[in-house]
This record gives sequence, C-alpha cells and structure tokens, in this order.
Amino acid sequence: MRVLITGLSAPTELNGVSRHAANLARGLLSLPRPPEIHFLAGAWQSEMFARAIGPPDARLRIHPIPIAHRNLARLRWYYRELPRIARRLAADVVHLSYTMPLNARAFACPTVVSLHDLYPFDIPQNFGWLKGAVNRELMHQCLRSADAIACVSESTRARLWKRFGARMGQKSVTIFNAVEPVPVTEARPPGEFNGREPFLLCVAQHRQNKNILLALRILERLLRGGVVRENTRLLILGIPGPDTPLIHALIHRARLQGNVVLLSGISDAELQWCYRHCELLLAPSSIEGFGLPVAEALLAGCPVVCSDIAAFREIGGGGCRYVGFGEGVVERYEAAVRETLAEPRCEPRPLPRLSPGVIAREYMALYTRLLASRGMARSELLFYAEPPGEEPDAAEAG
Repeated sequence: MRVLITGLSAPTELNGVSRHAANLARGLLSLPRPPEIHFLAGAWQSEMFARAIGPPDARLRIHPIPIAHRNLARLRWYYRELPRIARRLAADVVHLSYTMPLNARAFACPTVVSLHDLYPFDIPQNFGWLKGAVNRELMHQCLRSADAIACVSESTRARLWKRFGARMGQKSVTIFNAVEPVPVTEARPPGEFNGREPFLLCVAQHRQNKNILLALRILERLLRGGVVRENTRLLILGIPGPDTPLIHALIHRARLQGNVVLLSGISDAELQWCYRHCELLLAPSSIEGFGLPVAEALLAGCPVVCSDIAAFREIGGGGCRYVGFGEGVVERYEAAVRETLAEPRCEPRPLPRLSPGVIAREYMALYTRLLASRGMARSELLFYAEPPGEEPDAAEAG
C-alpha cells in the first residue's frame, strides 16, 4: 500500500497537528509490513519533520513543497495541486493531517482527514470574525468531501455528530493521537530555563480555550496563600496567539514578572524534562479536542490538576485531579493543587492504547476498509451504526 500524508501547514515549530502527522508516519513505519509513505511538508518544515519522524527509512520519502509561506498559497495548493501529486505518486490513500480544502472529484483514491477539534465552531473568538467564518466554511467543505473522518477522541467525534448530524458522523471513526514518552536519558532542560526553582507547568497555546489567564489567577492565589513557595514559577509552554497581549497585561498587573516564564519551540527532550521536574501540570482548558499534555504528563509520572472536561476525562481517567468550572473555580484549583502537592509523586503511567504501533494498526485497518469499499457509494462507507455517546457542552470558564 502507498500512503500519502500531508503535513504541510504554517508552523515552523512542532505543534499538536504536526506532531500528529509525524507520529502517524513513524507509527506506520513501525509495523511488521509497513506501507510505502510519501510525506508532503512545506519547504520550511521538511527538516523539522525529518527530526520528528526519526532516522531515514527506505520506505519513507519526505517531499518539500516549494510554495509561498502564505495562507492563500496553502489553500490553493491543497485544492489544486494535492490531487495531481497523489495521481503522480499513484497513492492508494491520501491522509490529510488536518482539515483543508479538498477537491474530492479530483482524487482517484480514498481520502482521510484527521479531525482534531471543532474550534472554528466552538470557539470562534480564537480566530476573529472574518477568519473564523472562512475557517468554518473550509472545515465543513473538507469534512463533507473526505471519504473518512478520523477523530482524535470520542469527545471530538461526539461534537462532530452533534454539529453535523448522522450523514457526516457515520463516516467518522475514533482513532486517538499517538503518544509515547521520550527516553529519560534524552531529557534535558530548556536552554532558556534553568529550572533551579520549583515550577508548575502549563502547556498551552495563547488561545482563549486554554484559559492561561485563569492559570495566572490560580498562581497568584497559590503564592498569596502560601500553598507554593514565593520563588515558585509557572512555566507556560506554547506559541503566541490572540491572548498573548492579555497574558502580558495580567502578568504585569498582578506583579508576577518574576514568577512566570513564557517559552515556545522547545524540543521533545526538553518538554520531557519539564514534565519530569515540575511540581505538577496545570491544565485549565475550557474545551479540548484530545488533551495531549495530560497524556504526556501521565506517561512521565507528572501529577495533573486539570479542568473537568470530556477530553481530559477520556485520556486521564482516574489519574488526574479534576476541577469543574463555575463559582469559586480559583479557590477549588487552590485546594486541588494543595492536595496534589501533599501526595507522593506518582509513577509513570503506561498508556498502551496510545502507542504509535497500536494507532498505526487502527489507521491501516481504516485504509484497508476504504480500499475494499471503493466500489460503494460514499453514503455506504459506514463504519459505525450508532452515533457516539453525547458529550456535555463545556462550561464557561470562571
């Protein structure tokens, strides 16, 4: 089988979507009978993906795509050029690692798209009015056109059913993101952070749903109440975004300049060190598609205090301390952190269902079903007869 994976996107640093694409390729290569993989990346990303996927492999070819590093150029490339490349490479399956414009009629093979979240619909304020409207239309067009939708969690699949109904939901499957720990021997501190003082960790882009402002209010209360030492820091790892000016303003207003560190673009080895040396992971998101930091923290033996949302429950199970939204949320986080710090540090928790090999086998089963169904109409590509369990709407952050 010849699988074409599209990783081409804007970031020059690894984020959740690009990690997903790299892990998919690495997992497929680990199978006893791996497919031939063609991986398409922006010219500005090829080295990043080569490092993330791992050592060179004869069954993998990374194709740098030399287009302009602009949104419109990427949109045009996905719609016009990707089908031509798929035909030229004689791809058996094309897998989009995230939603982009998809010209279904131009493909001679099945198409799969990974659905990480429905943020353009659930949190339009992350994008602004115009960009949000465009993203909603593009996402809808892609999901409508793909032969199969691979949701990274049951909670994401539930929201897909709720938003678009049975016609689209019936061609969806749930295949978790692959997550694996970096070997302890490779872990090292970020160059910009010495880590000599105790620190809490928050892994989040500067977007409203990540609730970094709530995390700062929690830190302020922890310091004021003596729950943590006065030299404790909050290390926030994530790329800047719409909330960045608000974050800087609150840090200044609360006089937390000496207690907050903002970093982005660190390596997996540096991230692993942070999980293993922080006091705990603080994850107060109001909505998530998967909950990657929670999974990574549990694999590293890092205590987790997080919001009580479906995506975190799905991954964390009984391994986290959950805090619901509503009145008194900061006080309840304070209590949860106090209780967590009083307990012995937990051992690394294995999550075999998220290993790249397991996830790759599930994707290969999906690809095989699609190829076997090529003689069917699209409406017949039903992988599940029933919709997923209902997911309650996320509460508004306090």
